[in-house]
Amino acid sequence: MTIRTLIVDDEPLARRGLELRLARHADIDIVGQAGNGREAFGLISVLKPDLMLLDVQMPGVDGFALLRAVPLTQLPLTIFVTAYNHYAIDAFAANAIDYLLKPVEDTRLDQALERARTALSARDSSRHCERLLATLSRLSGNSELSLAEALDEEITPAPSGKLAIKDGQRIVRVDLAAIQWIDAAGDYMCIHANDDTHILRGTMRELEQRLDARVFQRIHRSTIVNLARVKELRPHLNGEYFLRLDSGHELKLSRSYKDKVQLLI
Repeated sequence: MTIRTLIVDDEPLARRGLELRLARHADIDIVGQAGNGREAFGLISVLKPDLMLLDVQMPGVDGFALLRAVPLTQLPLTIFVTAYNHYAIDAFAANAIDYLLKPVEDTRLDQALERARTALSARDSSRHCERLLATLSRLSGNSELSLAEALDEEITPAPSGKLAIKDGQRIVRVDLAAIQWIDAAGDYMCIHANDDTHILRGTMRELEQRLDARVFQRIHRSTIVNLARVKELRPHLNGEYFLRLDSGHELKLSRSYKDKVQLLI
């Protein structure tokens, strides 16, 4: 996954420093640079970056004003980069991925980028689920029909290595070994199986009861993972872990489920 990145800072040397440090990461594609918030606003709408490294204190439109001005549908993930630590609380209130102090240390930048990768992976999965749900709603042919009525899905127990999902008038049998992870999307669940995503109505608890706990484990309140598909486990400073699957996707193992780490060692 290539991360389209925008650097926003009024100091040319600071922008150059970030550019050099980001060059160590093959998946970071710097699509643009801006010297002030107004310029950045225009670039965001044109370039549609996935990630923005944003200075807080800039003349004219500062970092916080920029975030307030950008429509939520266009807002990239944001890492604040500033020389002033007293902005930290406001930065996280603005849902920043991370907050880096100048001069930026390589280690802290690496950690921030890892958080961005995890967030982007989760966001891509969520958006994919939303698109599928919207498509199913349109295909129902009835704008008055609720999405739940259009899907009319049920989960049945998984015999012979298959998970049977009722989808309208048909039943889809999904290979359990093909399932990489499962996540919740509102009142629905997304079952990610290799290149396919299956949408169904139900709860994580109900699905857990139908899956083999030796293979499928909850790692987050809204995520179940196939342990056999986990390729790499990396600890995070706050007690969480990042799991990289054999597909390249990254999932977060939250602190509430840190006892599951023993199953992966």
